[in-house]
Amino acid sequence: MTRVVLASASAGRLKVLRHAGVDPLVRVSGVDEDAIVAGLGPAAAPDDVVCALAEAKAERVAAGLSGAVASDCVVVGCDSMLSIDGLLCGKPGSAEAAVSQWRLMGGRSGRLHTGHCLLRVAAGAITHRGVESACTTVHFAAPADADLGAYVAQGEPLGVAGGFTLDGLGGWFVDGIEGDPSNVIGVSLPLLRGMLARAGLSVAALWASNAGD
Repeated sequence: MTRVVLASASAGRLKVLRHAGVDPLVRVSGVDEDAIVAGLGPAAAPDDVVCALAEAKAERVAAGLSGAVASDCVVVGCDSMLSIDGLLCGKPGSAEAAVSQWRLMGGRSGRLHTGHCLLRVAAGAITHRGVESACTTVHFAAPADADLGAYVAQGEPLGVAGGFTLDGLGGWFVDGIEGDPSNVIGVSLPLLRGMLARAGLSVAALWASNAGD
């Protein structure tokens, strides 16, 4: 029975997988994301940044697995960032930063990059590694000041990549997307399906081993 382990604290990623029929074990990596980004340098391409973060998360979680889980599982690590005007935006972290980020985004388009790392673990060892990224173009509305203030006051944009959600309150201010919507939420199901196939796993097998209650 191959268990899926999600190396992320993201409620959005967990929701995507659960809605797609997979109820994963959740393990939070605790990696120092700022240190990893700083180590890559300011010239690093967006896809390289999110892939490095995703791989670091998956590796940290895989190293801490034990018992029955480590005997047969697949660890999935992800990280997302928004690229707009050459600026790579992660989680705003504060209300002021969220407002500033939306002032940049409003009425414009950005590219949401999500790095994915898939580690196949068998008998406590990593037997397969895949690292890939997906990108979706997001077209943003320009919310009125009152709406933006109310949105930021709700707290949602502070802790999500790019300071917005597609599947939550932020959906009011997204005019459209080009590409995979699940990638914007945090994990691309089409990309993950291909990565699983390359690791010798099928969606059907994961449904059978990771069904929720």
